[in-house]
Amino acid sequence: MMTSFFDQFMSPYMLGIPLIAIAITLPWALFPTPTSRWINNRLITAQVWFTARFANQLLTPLTTKGHKWALILTSLMIFLITINLLGLLPYTFTPTTQLSLNMGFAVPLWLATVIIGMQDQPTIALGHLLPEGTPVPLIPALIIIETISLFIRPLALGVRLTANLTAGHLLIQLIATAVFVLSSTMPTVAILTAAVLFLLTLLEVAVAMIQAYVFVLLLSLYLQENT
Repeated sequence: MMTSFFDQFMSPYMLGIPLIAIAITLPWALFPTPTSRWINNRLITAQVWFTARFANQLLTPLTTKGHKWALILTSLMIFLITINLLGLLPYTFTPTTQLSLNMGFAVPLWLATVIIGMQDQPTIALGHLLPEGTPVPLIPALIIIETISLFIRPLALGVRLTANLTAGHLLIQLIATAVFVLSSTMPTVAILTAAVLFLLTLLEVAVAMIQAYVFVLLLSLYLQENT
């Protein structure tokens, strides 16, 4: 029984094609491309408004050099929100429950921020490894601790996104199984459990959007430290 619960987190195949590839390319097909017309439809207008508001809020604390990341961070935000929400639909697969995919996003982007910091302002970037005013006997230990914390950042990014989505999906499946089992024996309890399932689904929708925002926000904070 427990094996079947975790089968939803395995990358499925259909006709030899991994569905994770289709799930990754689907968000780009869902968003319409803005046209050259003076007046767009409501969907494109809402898309442009959301993108502009998010980019403005995300890039305000950054310097001019950090503004070059606007396209990457905004595209990543829209991509993560879309696949997280699509994964909540029945008979779908959520690619962001795979740690390998999340680490594939986290490690290169984090490494790029570190390289930018080392290239543009190496003194400040290395200064983050040793807080000002540290006693001399604690300097070696603090440098080791700060270096470890620096390299743990991409792992924390990937694990946070994976764990939150995996836990939510697993809890929804457990409660849905309980509703199905109790519907024939204890209808009243099944109705109450279904109400809890509905509220949990709403919470999971919020978690899907919040976790995508947190992922991109932390990347912007790492970029802010190095620009």
